[in-house]
Amino acid sequence: MSAKPVSFNLGAWRQLSGALGGNLLRIPAHHLVTHSVVVGMTGSGKSGLVTVLAEEALRTRIPTIAIDVKGDLPNLLLNFPNFELSSYGAWLEASGECMSASEADAAALATERREALATWAIGEAQLQQFSERTHLRVITPGSTAGESLHVLSSLERRSPRWDTDLESARAALSAAVSLVLRLLGRDPDPAKSKEHVLLSVLAERRLLAGENADIPSLMQDLQSPPVDEIGALPVNSFFKRSDRLNLAASLNTLLASPTFTSWRQGAALDVAEWVAPRNGRTPAVVLSVAHLDDEERALVLGVLLEEVLSWVRTLSGSRRLRALLIFDEVYGFLPPHPANPPTKRPLVALMKQARAFGVGVVVATQNPMDLDYRALSNAGLWCIGRLQTDADRERVLDGLSASLPRGESARELDRTVARLANRWFVVRNAHASSGPILLQPRHAMSWLRGPMTRTELRAARVQRAVWQGDEQPLAPESKVEPKPAETTQKEENHVKPAFQHQA
Repeated sequence: MSAKPVSFNLGAWRQLSGALGGNLLRIPAHHLVTHSVVVGMTGSGKSGLVTVLAEEALRTRIPTIAIDVKGDLPNLLLNFPNFELSSYGAWLEASGECMSASEADAAALATERREALATWAIGEAQLQQFSERTHLRVITPGSTAGESLHVLSSLERRSPRWDTDLESARAALSAAVSLVLRLLGRDPDPAKSKEHVLLSVLAERRLLAGENADIPSLMQDLQSPPVDEIGALPVNSFFKRSDRLNLAASLNTLLASPTFTSWRQGAALDVAEWVAPRNGRTPAVVLSVAHLDDEERALVLGVLLEEVLSWVRTLSGSRRLRALLIFDEVYGFLPPHPANPPTKRPLVALMKQARAFGVGVVVATQNPMDLDYRALSNAGLWCIGRLQTDADRERVLDGLSASLPRGESARELDRTVARLANRWFVVRNAHASSGPILLQPRHAMSWLRGPMTRTELRAARVQRAVWQGDEQPLAPESKVEPKPAETTQKEENHVKPAFQHQA
């Protein structure tokens, strides 16, 4: 007997005309394999819908990786397994929101959530089941608010993939070398950069020999190359000794930066390990970069997405949804030509290729004007919320027009989108025989209280550790990252690492 099809319960729906539809909009999980786009201005309910999509994936046992730019998605930690007043009061105090949360404060919050969830037939049993079945991690590169991340782990920590999947290992190595060169202000292009070729050859030699290719080791190899030739040319002809010493000095300046130290500590960037079940629980990893500046975000997320792409290519083909990648606030990371941030190439490749392997991508933005809609035009599921300007609506409908069936008017959709209230979306599912419908997302099981500060994130992690008892002890607050060290003018002129923010 075939297994019952898995579906996502997104909320209530109506006909596009406003006529009644139904209390539950169930979308088969495999419809998300062809990717999804969520757009809506601030206050439209976009972040709530993205959270519901993540919860539904986890509820149906689908591993999820969520990229968080604003600080909203760590709210998934606030999935209280019950409505006990102690849970709410303890968190309010630990987060610093209330110096002394009264029983009345906690009771009001618990009652409000109980009533809101009850309208969607969600009670303590459902909350408890979700909490027991989900293993949630929040990773914060360059900060100890969540788990730290070794951004260069594919370079400095040898992976078993070098023994089992050489192509994937090389792709991850290439992304890490590109990141190092970007930090040094040098050409990161694997096909054109001599620095990239040289560092890749030296690193791969060590990794194939079963060693780590950490930066100090590469500095030694640059000064005394262990190989005679690069390609068909002698090493000194390919890259002069003086240039190699200059590159080694740049690496040393980067290595000496105290701010860079935190980027070489913590969890390995290993997507296969991230999505593996934990003690029977479905894994969810939220990678939060809300504390970083724009350049740092692009660099870190570029390496992450290259790693996701490498992992996807190791999978066998599948028509079912086996994993979900969510990118909330993709604005600026998938811009139209000619802009080309480090995140664009892997994102475009994932939108084109990941569906064949059963990996769905969800991208969301409140600023649709600066998105490459050529990459998004083939997305199967569109959720369009309230948009601020006529130009925003026109841009979105241009991207959607390619997937509209014959006879369906973009003009009618435009009029409907212009009249949308908050927390209502026009949904266009390319897999459905019917046309667009209206969706009111269900109430999230997680407490959506907005972007979380570092203190709040730590408090939420501590409380979840108490609930589940499966987290490693958290580092004391006093062991927060060191402040950036001062550099001399000479050092700044030589190389200025991009990573500066540690909060």
